[in-house]
Amino acid sequence: MKPRLFRLLSVLCFTSLFLNAPIYAQELETKIIKAEPIVKKINRTGKLTFKRTLNLSFKSSGYLEELTIDEGDSFIKGQLLAQLDSEELTAEKNASYARLLQAKREIKRIKTLLSKKLSSQQALDDAITSVETTRARHKIAQYNLTKAQLIAPFDGVVLARYTDLGELQSPSQSALKIAAVENNLVVRVALTASEVNLVNLQQRIDLNLTQYGLVTGTVSKVPAIADQQSHLFTIEVLLENLKVNQVVVGQLVHVLAEVMTDTFSYRLPLEALNSVDNQGKALVMVLDTNATETKNYRQQEFLIKQLSNEYIYLSAQPSSPPLTIVTRGWQHLALIENKP
Repeated sequence: MKPRLFRLLSVLCFTSLFLNAPIYAQELETKIIKAEPIVKKINRTGKLTFKRTLNLSFKSSGYLEELTIDEGDSFIKGQLLAQLDSEELTAEKNASYARLLQAKREIKRIKTLLSKKLSSQQALDDAITSVETTRARHKIAQYNLTKAQLIAPFDGVVLARYTDLGELQSPSQSALKIAAVENNLVVRVALTASEVNLVNLQQRIDLNLTQYGLVTGTVSKVPAIADQQSHLFTIEVLLENLKVNQVVVGQLVHVLAEVMTDTFSYRLPLEALNSVDNQGKALVMVLDTNATETKNYRQQEFLIKQLSNEYIYLSAQPSSPPLTIVTRGWQHLALIENKP
């Protein structure tokens, strides 16, 4: 037990002793305490954001001809978002198709010559290969023309626009940044090493959203390593039932969680604590179970596992028996017990 905590507990005990002077006629107040798992609380502030975002860019180069949305606009799956000037790409597709037709006619011509023994099998094989390669180029031209449009892959919202009409686009340049609106809202919150050990995937956690109230989310991500700068672990809590238009993305969120641990203890109200000895152990007035005829109380020491503003947690095992402790009037018993 740290010296500071020892001094704090001692002050609390002695203050309680003097403020509650012993009254011999006073009845004792007792409480039966059972060993129970320690419940750890996580009380942090996180940030509401999107779990996944997507940068859209064009497959081919070209000038931006059409832009149907802007930052903050919503869209539906399959909607046209932007389009390039496709004149050059259309011409390339038509040219590749003409070359394909020519290659097919060349096969017919060589077959005719071959029937008259005026050509060779090698020439026919070369013509067939030419048709296949020309067909492949035509498919690429068709694909590039299709990718001259940006089509929405899901229902979402535009987060950022990086271009404008008339600007030359390239495959390495992002035109739009978008995010899905379904099952894509998460709260990112940074936890310490001891806190992150209390969290598991699919665990339910309560969150308090400003202007919305208390909601429940599911832990969808627990990092394996801490951030190199902050040394904290940033988890993600997925909000499945919330939509983007119901909240403000980027707002702060109060994260609340109570996690049951494998460590057992006796949870006593602070007023039941008599004092702390020199070894940092808590002294508590407990009913002597060995007494058969009358109720005798004796002061018993326990290791302190944890301390909060309301409770003190004393070391216990899952098989530890219940204790009957004195919560009020123990000062009188302590004075009697300590008389020479």
